[in-house]
This record gives sequence, C-alpha cells and structure tokens, in this order.
Amino acid sequence: MRISTFVAALGCYVLLTAAAAIAEPLTEGDRQRLLSHLELTESWLADEIKGLSAAQLGFQMTPESWSIAQVVEHLAIAEPQYWDTVLKSLAEPPASGGNVTDADILWYGIDRTQRDRTGDARVPKGKFRNAAESLAEFRKLRATIREFSKTTKEDLRGHRLQGGNMQVYQWVLMISTHAQRHILQIREIKAHAKYPRS
Repeated sequence: MRISTFVAALGCYVLLTAAAAIAEPLTEGDRQRLLSHLELTESWLADEIKGLSAAQLGFQMTPESWSIAQVVEHLAIAEPQYWDTVLKSLAEPPASGGNVTDADILWYGIDRTQRDRTGDARVPKGKFRNAAESLAEFRKLRATIREFSKTTKEDLRGHRLQGGNMQVYQWVLMISTHAQRHILQIREIKAHAKYPRS
C-alpha cells in the first residue's frame, strides 16, 4: 500500500471513529419529553373529534376556512411529509448548527397569532372518506413515530434538519406541536357562535 493511500485511509478511520464517539443517543429526559408530547397530541386530537356529527365535522367558520374534518385530513397528509424529512435528514452526515430552541418549538404549538398558508401538497382535498379515516391514518404513522422515539439510538440532536435551521430532534417535536396548533384550531371552530350543537 502506498504511504499516501495509507495516510488517507488512516485519516478516514480517525474521523469516523471520532464521529462515532461524539454521536450520542437521546438522553432519557429528551426521549420522555418527546414521547409525552407525541402521546398528548395524539390522544387530544382523538378526544376533540370523538362523537362529533357530520354537521359539526363539516362546519366552516367562513367559506375559505377549514372544517374540523379538513383539519384532521391536513394532519394525516402533512405528518408523512414531515416524517420523510426526518428520515432523509438522518441519512445525511451529522452536522451541528441551527438557531432554534426547544422552547421555540413548544411555543409554536401554542401561539397561533402568526398564521401562514400551508403548501399545496398539504391542503386537504378529500383524500379520505371521512374524519375517522383521516384519524386512523394519522394514528398509524404516529405509532411508527412513537416507536422510533422510544427505541432509536440515533443522535437526533447531532443531525441538522435537511434544508432547515434546527436539530432533527426539534423537528420530530415540531411534528407534535404542529398537531397541537391544529387542535387549538379545532377548538376555535367549536367555540364559534354558529357551530352546530349537534
């Protein structure tokens, strides 16, 4: 083996070993916070739509606003897209950086004063027959995300979100806080003066 090839190989080995030593799995605290939030928003969404009539699920506050059924469909089609970004980001080499805090992500789930239109790929267009079907699809993926969060050995803090300014850990948390924003939207719809009482 030529000396230059040997040195290059040795250098790669050292770098890979160092990266493996730096990479750490989730702390138990991070894991529990993530799981708790995912479980909270999943059960909360199911509780909010339980027993609602077709009229209640289909009510719109304005002709342009979403109904409760559309909100649930949005979550069922948006979360797979967000989850795909997690998987793609973890396939890339570890990278630090980002200027977002966990508190920012948590606040995003609560503060609905700033509202942006979602991308066209996440707009509800009747993909599912009803809210129950949307919820079932939502819960199916959530089971995958929860199992991943419970068992992963990946360094979610050591990977940067693909094309983003946050850690992959924060993006998984954002999946849950995004659902929380829309659960609060459902509660706003239900509080509307013209919302059907049955």
